[in-house]
Amino acid sequence: MTAMFSSDLNGPATSFPHFWEHTVGSGHATLALRADWQTQLKQTHDELGMRHVRFHGILCDNMGTLVAEGDTFFYSFFNADQIFDFLLSIGMRPFVELSFMPSALASGDQTVFHYGANVTPPKDHAQWAVLIRKLVSHWVDRYGLDEVRQWFFEVWNEPNLAAFGSGKQSDYFELYRYTVEAIKGVDKMLKVGGPATADNAWIEDFLNYCRTSNLPADFVSTHHYPTDDFGKPGDDSEAQLAASRRSALRDEARIARKQAGDLPLYYTEWCTSSNPRDAMHDDPYAAAFIVKTVMEARGLVQGYSYWTFSDIFEENYLPSVAFQGGFGLLNIHGIAKPAYRAFQLLHRLGTQMLPVEGSHETVDAWLVHGDRGSTVVLTNFGLPRHPIETQQVLFALESAPPGMVASVQRIDIEHANAKRHWEQLGEPEYLDAASVDELKRRSELRGEPIEIKNDANTASFEISMPPQSVAAVTVALPSRLGQ
Repeated sequence: MTAMFSSDLNGPATSFPHFWEHTVGSGHATLALRADWQTQLKQTHDELGMRHVRFHGILCDNMGTLVAEGDTFFYSFFNADQIFDFLLSIGMRPFVELSFMPSALASGDQTVFHYGANVTPPKDHAQWAVLIRKLVSHWVDRYGLDEVRQWFFEVWNEPNLAAFGSGKQSDYFELYRYTVEAIKGVDKMLKVGGPATADNAWIEDFLNYCRTSNLPADFVSTHHYPTDDFGKPGDDSEAQLAASRRSALRDEARIARKQAGDLPLYYTEWCTSSNPRDAMHDDPYAAAFIVKTVMEARGLVQGYSYWTFSDIFEENYLPSVAFQGGFGLLNIHGIAKPAYRAFQLLHRLGTQMLPVEGSHETVDAWLVHGDRGSTVVLTNFGLPRHPIETQQVLFALESAPPGMVASVQRIDIEHANAKRHWEQLGEPEYLDAASVDELKRRSELRGEPIEIKNDANTASFEISMPPQSVAAVTVALPSRLGQ
């Protein structure tokens, strides 16, 4: 049976800000000193519109931010400056995650990730505050107060998880108090927030603590993944996702939005799953999930930072395989995955959304108006092991002027899917330059004309949507479609 949707081009439009472009995630700070990381981030900014980048470890020993010889502390902000200089040079800014603990200040030896990030509380909170104050003061001196006031300072990463510390609220709250007081001591207008938790945790407790302790919080940040809290212990990602529910991230964001009250809400990590080696990250499945999730988050968040923009990422290690199931939108060679193309389609959308009538079990539809016409965004998405099949879709546009034409860009198993061609090549672990160029070509979005029927004041089109697919159909008068 055909899935049927409709919209009135003269219907009431609502604002559709590109909130997902506020921030994008990366791995840890020292990666930002690599030339290939920098090339990929510039591409992500230029083609996807991403404005901030967030990563772990700006305070880790491998950045040299604070080291000790005996009882003497040595502060060096040179490496951090190199990174931030680069970000500003390409039109981006940092979303500064203040982590992890320099060994010189660490109260213990608990570490996380292969690069040995120390996650214990400071043995002397006053010395931690000195570090933060010196660092932020230095950035204000280097970049100017007007610039640094546009940054975001997020205290720690996922403190509710034992992997990143004690997992105790009281420890995090004490760290937050010393941190926010140090930063606000530099300038009260600098933006500081938290609790940077996994799984939407501690938001109300954090805000209550700030109120009762008379501490500022300029924004709320947290993380979520569709694998959170689903499935049984020991399940793999597919089983966790199969046990998840449709639109779970939207439902969780609604709760977090209410808990955050009037404060800006930033999800500083989200992805198709929390598994750093999930084959679906490289597949059209991710593109369909991303588009559906972003469209459903409208009005709930001020920022929605996808984790991550690149497979140049090494929490465990940095594999050499071209398609390894990494978090990145781009693989290690800079080849765009379907997920990257999903954000590219979203970036090209306008900023006015029109209401759409109709519903379907796996197909969703939105209509966004922009300068070059109106774009119907379609997804045919199903969670793993949930029923889904190729679906015919009919979309009718009312109040359409005569002579409308349309073109479509697709992401599915046959379109914008470099991994499929790599598989056909025999899944080579190492790629030569010619193969990389060919895979980049295979990853590109391509526009194709689509038949549109103009009948009185209604224009309509039909399209076939395979499982786990995205289609963006732009409808306009002929003089505008090619602009």
